[in-house]
Amino acid sequence: MQQQMVTKQGSKENVMCQLRVTKVTLNIGAGKSAEKLEKGLKLLKAITGIAPIKTFTNKRIPNWGLRPGLPIGCKLTLRKAGSVELLKRLIQSRDSKLVESQFDGEGNVSFGIPEYIDIPGVNYDPAIGIMGLEVCVTLERPGFRIKRRKVMKRKIPARHRITKQEAIDFMKEKFGVTVISE
Repeated sequence: MQQQMVTKQGSKENVMCQLRVTKVTLNIGAGKSAEKLEKGLKLLKAITGIAPIKTFTNKRIPNWGLRPGLPIGCKLTLRKAGSVELLKRLIQSRDSKLVESQFDGEGNVSFGIPEYIDIPGVNYDPAIGIMGLEVCVTLERPGFRIKRRKVMKRKIPARHRITKQEAIDFMKEKFGVTVISE
């Protein structure tokens, strides 16, 4: 069986090698402060229109006053088309600039937004105040499902994994990001 090919700017590229955005995760850490946690929940709801979930501690850390089951933050995961549209807005809030150290070796990108009012389309809410959030982007290729499926799980072969440079090139091409080296 012949492998499906797609023509791209005069050269042929394998469809199975094309990168895509799998998910975008927004995260706000609140610590022990219940007030900050409620503001974080409102903020994520205002940005996406989807209700976030609370995150809870698993460990006991007496020096920080943490015990298992204590809510310490909130998060939200977006997938498919909605995640790409939101990601474009989030990158614009960073002036389309990312640092090379924000990319890891597995095709993930993480960056922070210090003030949510920098995000286009989001207005200041006095009930929330000034808050920041973390954004984590997961990239993958077709075929990555083999590591998550229930039957016959397999590891992703090294030649199919996403390198740091491939992730940087994808973000430059797809989102117009300027990557600054440290």
